[in-house]
Order: sequence, then C-alpha cells, then structure tokens
Amino acid sequence: MASVVVVGSINLDIVATASRLPTPGAKVTDASLTRHPGGGAANQALAARRLGADVSLMGRVGSDPAADAALALLRESKVDLSGVVAVPDEATGVALIAVAESGENQIVVAPEANLRLISENLQIPAADALIGEHLAPGDAVARAIATFNGFTCVVLATASEVDETVLRDADLIVVNESEAAWYSESLALRDGLVAKTFGASGAALYRGSEELARASSPAVAAIDTTGAGDAFAAALTVALVEGQSYAAALRFACAAGAAATERHGAQPSLPTRDEVQRLLREYD
Repeated sequence: MASVVVVGSINLDIVATASRLPTPGAKVTDASLTRHPGGGAANQALAARRLGADVSLMGRVGSDPAADAALALLRESKVDLSGVVAVPDEATGVALIAVAESGENQIVVAPEANLRLISENLQIPAADALIGEHLAPGDAVARAIATFNGFTCVVLATASEVDETVLRDADLIVVNESEAAWYSESLALRDGLVAKTFGASGAALYRGSEELARASSPAVAAIDTTGAGDAFAAALTVALVEGQSYAAALRFACAAGAAATERHGAQPSLPTRDEVQRLLREYD
C-alpha cells in the first residue's frame, strides 16, 4: 500500500446545480442546493485513500459546525486527520459552486481558516509521496516540498504566481490547459514531470519539451466536473509511486478523473479503485 501525505485546503462546498451557468450580470433561478465536503487537498486526500493509499492530511478548519461536515467523509474513510487543526475564532473555508447540466462549473472560494496553514508549524510525516496544493497560503507547500524525503507532486490549481522553488523542485506538476499556458516557460525548463490535462480529451505527461505519454479519457456521461482534477492528480501520484509505467499511470489517472464526473459533488463523486479498474476494462 502506497502512503501519501497531502497539504492544503479543506472546505465545505455549497453547490447550486442549474440548467445553465449564468453569464456576467445575469441570473439563473432554477437551481437546487446541496452541501458537500470539499477543498482541493481534502479531495486529493480522499481520492488517494479510495484508490487504496494510506493517507494523512495536513490543513486547517474553523471552530464551527461546518468543520465536522467538511471532514465527515475523510473520517469515514479513515484518512489520518492528526495534522488537521481547528483554529479558534475562525470559520471553515467555503466554496460556492455553480454547476450546469453539462457538468461545467464556476467556483468562488472563501478560504477562511485555510489561510492559517503556517509553514513553520508543519511537521510532515514520512510517506512515499506528498501532494501539495498550490492554493495553500504563503510558503507552506514550498517548505513541505523542500523538507520531504519522497516523491512530490504539486497541483497548481490556478493560474497565479507560485514560489519558483516549487516549480523547480517538485517531481510532478499537474496543470490544466490554461495553467499550462500561464506557466509555460517555467514548466518547459523543469527537469521533473509535468502532467497537462485537457478535460474530456485526456492528458499528456512531459519532461521539458519531450512527451513521455498521452492518454485519452474514457467516454462517460459527465454531470459534474468538480473534483475531477483532484481525482486525476491523486491517481497519477499513487500510480507512479506504485511503480506503474508512465503510460499506465496516465491511463489510470484519466480514468479516475472521468469517473469523478459521473456523480454530483467533489468528494461524493471520487471513485474507488475497483470503479476505476472497471472503467478501464470497459474502455479497453
């Protein structure tokens, strides 16, 4: 069993599902409302756990009832939460998510307690791999990468400035198409791996300008893409530390990402290893 530690955000997702997403200044009034656990790092931790890894999560929640809701599925799946601290007089992070019938989404995040994840207080446990979410505040991920003795993955998750040591030192960087364009030159100069995701079209794995592998995504009836990128990143990390080839690991990750779009909610949709393997067999 691979062991993985994840550093980053923990949120409660408030999800409005409607026939379509609003354009700027417009209003959509046919939505239904649900609440689910979320946050990039929390999603990645649960995804890795459901894929069979032994997982520890490091993050911050508030001292409010939302914290229990945000951690519920992680506790149920026996993710190690000893590195999750409830911050007094702070609220748990919240993500406001609008989802269209097509599965596309819009997300606004209020990080709240996540901003109190301070690098000096991080005691990173030993593990085979570390996944760091770029949205973690300050230099928390950079410090984790610098001090961790094992395979390191960073999920950039947004096109914005990032510590250059993260881009230089991480063994694997995961980006989507817009993030790949934003970080283009920095990624091209890296010695490590870069995984670029292309939504329903699949993903490719690079080292510098060399393409090491490419995989298409299994065709599924997508109803919510929230969390698909987190499932992909966790699956790719787990597969690589298990020793799967680049091609096999990328196929596994694409299948995990696709499977995560078949149900509503970021964490409720995250697939088990059996579900991913079944999708791969059907795809073959």
